[in-house]
Amino acid sequence: MPAAGLAEVLARFGPAYLAQHRLTAIQAKAWRAIAACRTEALGGHVERCDRCGRSRHVYHSCRNRHCPRCQMRAKEAWIAARRREVLPVPYFHLVFTLPHALNGLIAAAPRRLYETLFATVSATLSEFAGDRRHLGGVPAFSLVLHTWKQDLARHVHVHALVAGGALAPSGEWIGPKKGFLFPVRALSAVFRGKFVAALEALRAAGRLPASVAANSEWQRLRQRLYAHDWVVYAKQPLGGPAAVLDYLGRYTHRVAISNERILGIAGNAVAVRVRADAESGKKRTLRLAGTEFIDRFLQHVLPCGFKRIRHYGLLSAARKKVGLAAARAALGAPLPPPALIESVAAFLRRVSRIEPARCPHCGSGQFRVVAPIQPKGRLPHPRGPP
Repeated sequence: MPAAGLAEVLARFGPAYLAQHRLTAIQAKAWRAIAACRTEALGGHVERCDRCGRSRHVYHSCRNRHCPRCQMRAKEAWIAARRREVLPVPYFHLVFTLPHALNGLIAAAPRRLYETLFATVSATLSEFAGDRRHLGGVPAFSLVLHTWKQDLARHVHVHALVAGGALAPSGEWIGPKKGFLFPVRALSAVFRGKFVAALEALRAAGRLPASVAANSEWQRLRQRLYAHDWVVYAKQPLGGPAAVLDYLGRYTHRVAISNERILGIAGNAVAVRVRADAESGKKRTLRLAGTEFIDRFLQHVLPCGFKRIRHYGLLSAARKKVGLAAARAALGAPLPPPALIESVAAFLRRVSRIEPARCPHCGSGQFRVVAPIQPKGRLPHPRGPP
């Protein structure tokens, strides 16, 4: 079975998919970017070895946030920017998951439901942190939206990385009292209550799809939402600030499917590596029809301009400068070192442990840019049927 990435899957099964489906503008934009990434369509430059004269073509990346080829550099830059914001305290990882009964609403109004998710998770965490029974202060946390499971089915959830403690009005840093941050069952109940109340308000304002406009339909959905406990998962990451950032980096710039998990194309199917179960960590191979694979992937393309990583409490834009300084003073922590801007070459040396400019043919020369490569024609423009 020949190896393939997401771009190859789109090229192979795209015509059949587009014959039956119309893309939204943002889906078409993501499709074009992924298909053109690191190809002559985006242009680039010619490099030549200054010793042996060998040349190579280097093409530009698309930098689309849904492209599996373009996330490593973005993730490392994001982590470098966050390094100045990590406090010397334990950090907790929580995951807030929406029940699958909401998947139909999410498909019809993704931006509205995602915004509601961020608002209710942040309000829940802030409420618990402000309660003196738990902490009694202002927390510091970041939220990251994910919308998928390993098989690319819709599974909307938010990862929260929360500093272990809060800044009290007195200026004191208050740590967790019982070795854990908040009681998970209580978090789950409050989160569900806030989310359903927010949905009720949206429905009353006529801002939800027609599928729940009728009172009977809304009551049926509401009963399904209250039939089971909502899932809130909690875990305490180990290690110091560097380990915390590395831990969070696993989630911030992850896309629905990485090229490493696409094992190849066989006939009309795409083979994907998935977890067999959460406990054992074993892997299995899932085969999806090519058009079904594309359909599942496209449901995770985010609305235009939607921010999937957000910061709250002491990390919010309005409080960050003063709030973090006050938290460090309360903890007796030193000022963070100045931010460093890492060059692309230095990044590649650190991540890949190679010298990107060294010629692999002669082993001693350096590749130098000798000519630009202009973008070739217009980008492919996938469309659905009229």
